[in-house]
Amino acid sequence: MRLPGDEGQGRSGVSVVYTIIGVAAFVLTMVFVLLKSNNAHKSGSEYLKEMQQQEEEMAAAQLEEEQELEPEPERKLRAEDLDFWDMYPVEDEEAQEDLEETEAIISREPSKPAKSTFAEKAEKDRQEQKQKEQEEVVNDPSKDGKHTLVTNRDGTDEWVLMNPYLTKNTFDSTKMEEKAGLKRYMENGKKVSYVGVDISKQTGSVNFRSLKAAGVDYVMIRVGGRGYSTGQITLDENFKENIEGAIAEELDVGIYFYSQAVSPEEAVQEASFVLQNIEPYRAHIKYPVAMDMEFVANDEARIDGLSREDRTNVSIAFLEAVKGAGYVPMVYGDKEWLIKEVDLTKLQNYDVWLTQEEDIPDYPYQYAMWQYSTKGVVNGIRGDANLNICFIGYSQR
Repeated sequence: MRLPGDEGQGRSGVSVVYTIIGVAAFVLTMVFVLLKSNNAHKSGSEYLKEMQQQEEEMAAAQLEEEQELEPEPERKLRAEDLDFWDMYPVEDEEAQEDLEETEAIISREPSKPAKSTFAEKAEKDRQEQKQKEQEEVVNDPSKDGKHTLVTNRDGTDEWVLMNPYLTKNTFDSTKMEEKAGLKRYMENGKKVSYVGVDISKQTGSVNFRSLKAAGVDYVMIRVGGRGYSTGQITLDENFKENIEGAIAEELDVGIYFYSQAVSPEEAVQEASFVLQNIEPYRAHIKYPVAMDMEFVANDEARIDGLSREDRTNVSIAFLEAVKGAGYVPMVYGDKEWLIKEVDLTKLQNYDVWLTQEEDIPDYPYQYAMWQYSTKGVVNGIRGDANLNICFIGYSQR
């Protein structure tokens, strides 16, 4: 029979045994787990290391492959590398120039950027156009300032080279004005010119008082002339009446003679005739004594066969005879006559009376008197009047 305490002691011993066995099992289990864990940790680290090494090897291989596939640096294309320049023949100099320009542009270094091909072409075209215009001016007598246009008696026009040694015309066309049909030259609001008319038997009867009232300052009176076919010298039918009528009204007087002399001797003969007929009126002749030699329209004249030198020598003979008698000699003529038919370089010591029916004459050389109309209107003359303007106050000398 067991006592009450015996059962408890027996169970306590069993519990201790079980506890020891449990602890030992737990320790063994923990040791196993720990060992297992260490092995697993060691195995994971090696795996990661191997993976990292593989990635590095793959990256190195890829870099090497990319380096092998990378192309060589592109070499700059130069003009001489192109072989198509000689494929086409150069047909003209302009094409050759364009080709050379293109080659030059391609071969330029990047550090020196070339102008735009279009800009260079435009600039070249502009320069060529400018040069062309300059050449046209040089080759165009109407623009070079060295020629003057002359209308010949046959109606043709001709550009004649101006003589640089003759005194040039310096009149200012802006100072010319017209009042009551009569031209005046003004400076600072003051008239510095003189109004004149030229008269002959063709003019008919002249009212000199009306002329003076109209503002006429002087008259050029025809004393006579030589026949252009017969060669006979005759006194103008109205000379005496005209000169005495002008003197009576205190108009200044000048004289002209129509010449057809074919030699210096005939010119002196004509001058002697003039001087003889004007001598009684010497004191009243303040204006020049002019020689009017000209061709005859629609007919042959004695002087047609004379050379330019002959006409010049005849003129000099007449003018020198007048000058020697104490009068002012003057040459009359239109633009063609003065520039082409006589040598002005030998006549430049004599005053010029120009006839040119224009608003403003384009005669390039100096002149003292200008006949600007043969169909003018002025009180004192019936019908057409020959109107003149003089730029020299001969009566005031």
